[in-house]
Amino acid sequence: MSHVTAFLKRLVLGRALRSEELGETLLPKRLALPIFASDPLSSVAYATQEILLVLTLGGLAYLHFTPWIAAAVVFLMVVVVLSYRQVVHAYPSGGGSYEVASANLGPSAGLVVAAALLVDYVMTVAVSVASGVDNIISAVPSLAEHRVPMALVFVGLLTAANLRGVRESGRTFAAPTYLFVTGVLLMCGTGLLRYLLGDPPVAATAQYGIEPDPAEVDLVGLALVMLVLRAFSSGCTALTGVEAISNGVPAFRKPKPRNAATTMAVMGLIAVAMFAGVTTLAIVADVRIADDACRLTGLPDCENYTQRTVIAQLAASVFGGESSFGFYYVQAATALVLILAANTAFNGFPLLASILAQHRYLPRQLHNRGDRLAFSNGILALAVVAGALLWAYGANVTSLIHLYILGVFTSFTLCQSGMVRHWSRELRTETDPALRRRHRTSRIVNGTGAAITALVLVIVLVTKFTEGAWLAVLAAVVLWVAMRSIRRHYDATSAELAVTDPGRELAPPSRVITVVLVSRLHKATLRALAYARATRPDRLEAVTVAVDRDDARELRRQWEEAGIDVPLKILDSPYREITKPALAYVRSIRRESPRDVVSVFIPEYVVGHWWENLLHNQSALWLKSRLLFTPGVMVTSVPWQLQSAARADRPAARAPGAVRRGEPVPPPRR
Repeated sequence: MSHVTAFLKRLVLGRALRSEELGETLLPKRLALPIFASDPLSSVAYATQEILLVLTLGGLAYLHFTPWIAAAVVFLMVVVVLSYRQVVHAYPSGGGSYEVASANLGPSAGLVVAAALLVDYVMTVAVSVASGVDNIISAVPSLAEHRVPMALVFVGLLTAANLRGVRESGRTFAAPTYLFVTGVLLMCGTGLLRYLLGDPPVAATAQYGIEPDPAEVDLVGLALVMLVLRAFSSGCTALTGVEAISNGVPAFRKPKPRNAATTMAVMGLIAVAMFAGVTTLAIVADVRIADDACRLTGLPDCENYTQRTVIAQLAASVFGGESSFGFYYVQAATALVLILAANTAFNGFPLLASILAQHRYLPRQLHNRGDRLAFSNGILALAVVAGALLWAYGANVTSLIHLYILGVFTSFTLCQSGMVRHWSRELRTETDPALRRRHRTSRIVNGTGAAITALVLVIVLVTKFTEGAWLAVLAAVVLWVAMRSIRRHYDATSAELAVTDPGRELAPPSRVITVVLVSRLHKATLRALAYARATRPDRLEAVTVAVDRDDARELRRQWEEAGIDVPLKILDSPYREITKPALAYVRSIRRESPRDVVSVFIPEYVVGHWWENLLHNQSALWLKSRLLFTPGVMVTSVPWQLQSAARADRPAARAPGAVRRGEPVPPPRR
């Protein structure tokens, strides 16, 4: 790694932390709340809007269902929060829904939860960032054409912040989260106080009507029920991210379960108050919003009209217009917290991926911590996938929202079902009457949660499947199959590498035949010969490939003049290939003596600059990669550092193992 690259890395990430400093990164409750709860807290900025968008498909007549739908969402939120508090106390190791389902319903159910959550975390980043960009555009409509680049830049900034570590990201995101909560509660309190005093706020869009969607005119019976259920399923976006605290219990300070449960309770109270306040205020202010601006009746120029979000309309109506300080405060705080709400996923996804990698369901690299003790590989993977989604869907919330919340309710349902089985198991062995009563109460809470979230899952699946949710289902299924395949690979590898007969497996080979590959006679070749001789093989020989016959004869002459006592074998190559003749020769030795080991030494140049690699072919690298697949063959690289790589300051600036290979193995052509 060059000095410049190392400097930039330290500038972005900060100094590397020792493993012993992991305890110093644990979170107090005041930082844990914005880190793990920014998603459910910020979702109130668009949950009410999603309910209204669905109901107005049938026109203004169906808006009277709004308070009933909001009440159902609030009830569901309370049940889920209470249920996950039980999870935090029962399973404090941080596996959350995945651990509960795996322990009580089996590994396959646990993988279903894991796949659903991983997909949902990706969607959390995409939807939160897209919604935040929407609120910025509501304040500055001229930025609408830059929607996608803005979203990608924000994902990049979030990635960089999280790579610095959990504690640092918490400090960064704490202020915006608390400013948003303060702003929304102040807006709701002021608006509702004005309503009680007889001066209710009125939205700027209250004067407009809404034409029903042609497909949703005069709904009755089942069609009306489906519309209401669709609105309810869209409003359930307010519950996204609730489970993140149960996944992040290990990141809390001690006592971890109690602090996590307290943080979850505080999050639930704030989220319920904010969602109920925004929904009530939207009804009071007569907010009008539609999926297509041209369905707003009375609008002079619908083609060029940019609809403001519900929360933007409320801020303008409560604080005195779109030029008021309160409006810009709420919009800035909302946009910022929605973008930072993706931080919930940036903490949940890497942690869950790390646990899955530890259980051998995902690549082991996802379990490694980076310089700042964060799970860097998981953070980068999440950023890449979420960025691709934002680009593919044009950072459009309406398009992305249909892929959302399916995964979270899958995990809710299986997690609560697992907890019911957990408490039933505890009751079979518990004899203390007080604890038995507590376990029964907990089982009732989790059973209620399982039943309700299962119903919501069915509703979400039915109402959103054809609108794009099938993609989320397909992604989760593909991920589930992939994780099972990864586990089978790791299990097969472990079984194959398991020691069964130490005595036989430690027995030395009959002979060691050493082959030194030679391109021409130079210092690197002599060093490789010297090292090969030092291993004291049973047979030692040098081998070159005669790509050019004249070069081969010249090499033979130099070899004999130098008096080298190692026999030189020249392999013919009529088609000027290098790898195939060398490989064929090594394999022929193995065929003749299957009990022998062939050790191949390859001399290589080590260059100091990346551009020097372009001046050398990579024959050695390709040949080594092929030899690695040949049983009974050991490959040894013998590096020769050129002057550019041997400077005194070079080793400190380079990463361990950052060797650049350059010298070709075969003789150069004239």
